[in-house]
Amino acid sequence: MTAWIGVASAEHVARGVALGIAQIGHGKRPGLARMRPGDTLVYYSPVHRLGDAAKLREFTAIGRVDEGEIWQADEGDFRPFRRAVTYRPARPVAVADLRGRLALTAEPNWGYQLRRGLIEIAQADADLIEHAMIER
Repeated sequence: MTAWIGVASAEHVARGVALGIAQIGHGKRPGLARMRPGDTLVYYSPVHRLGDAAKLREFTAIGRVDEGEIWQADEGDFRPFRRAVTYRPARPVAVADLRGRLALTAEPNWGYQLRRGLIEIAQADADLIEHAMIER
């Protein structure tokens, strides 16, 4: 299994969680096609709402990619590709709370790689994020 971080505003993540879907890279298909059933998907939200000046910088959702095909939704003039994900009940966690323990944040300019919208992360990082987000 592979672990991924997808990047989206917290508002968009909340909508995806409610719908039980993943949508990556403004609805493009390639990122979703890289994922396989059973993979872990963690969402990182740099802001609450697209265009906000205030930074959020939180992990906002975590789930597992479901079996099934990628499909294209029809929202009028927006036709994003989507994939089913089962999300776990979780609380947002600030990256700052985990920064010294994640391989993801080991480099000084670690956030630059997130500009791609979807990156593979170490399973140890995914486990650490999951442990912090899931209320036990």
